[in-house]
Amino acid sequence: MIDAEHDASLELLRTKIRAIPDFPSPGILFRDITPLLADPLAFATAIELHVHRIADLAGSLDLVVGMESRGFLFGAVVAARLDLGFVPARKPGKLPAATIEESYSLEYGNNALQMHADALGPLGPLGHGMRVLIVDDLLATGGTALATAKLVERLGGRVEACLFLIELEGLLGREKLAGYRVESILRY
Repeated sequence: MIDAEHDASLELLRTKIRAIPDFPSPGILFRDITPLLADPLAFATAIELHVHRIADLAGSLDLVVGMESRGFLFGAVVAARLDLGFVPARKPGKLPAATIEESYSLEYGNNALQMHADALGPLGPLGHGMRVLIVDDLLATGGTALATAKLVERLGGRVEACLFLIELEGLLGREKLAGYRVESILRY
């Protein structure tokens, strides 16, 4: 992708993300991606930029893990584009089989994520040692991504990179993910 084309693609995405003050609680400036998702060109451009950002990993990944819920939107499509399987990391009580759980803090509260206990194991698609790309829409404080990385590692996987549409630099999530490769498309 040439620089002018890349810059135009980034600008298209920026025009489709709106800032909503005081959501979900006072003092939070929420970056709303629903206008981007509703625009077929913008959504396709976002996926293309995701794939481009980790192009050097093509052929060396086994699986994509995406976090509930917006990570499903990008992670599943990126997985399909890379001809990989997709595993969801979900909020407690949403997965039907045996799970493992990891708690985390975010900028406006606490939560937990679960993955199926066999998602990367012998009953999983390829077994232990899977090379995983973690995908989510937003890197804020880094708690969600770190919890997901811990889940992957507890299941015997290796996190090759964490990939985000948006990074909120002032919340220092990248620092929480020190030791992991972190890629983001847009930074605010």
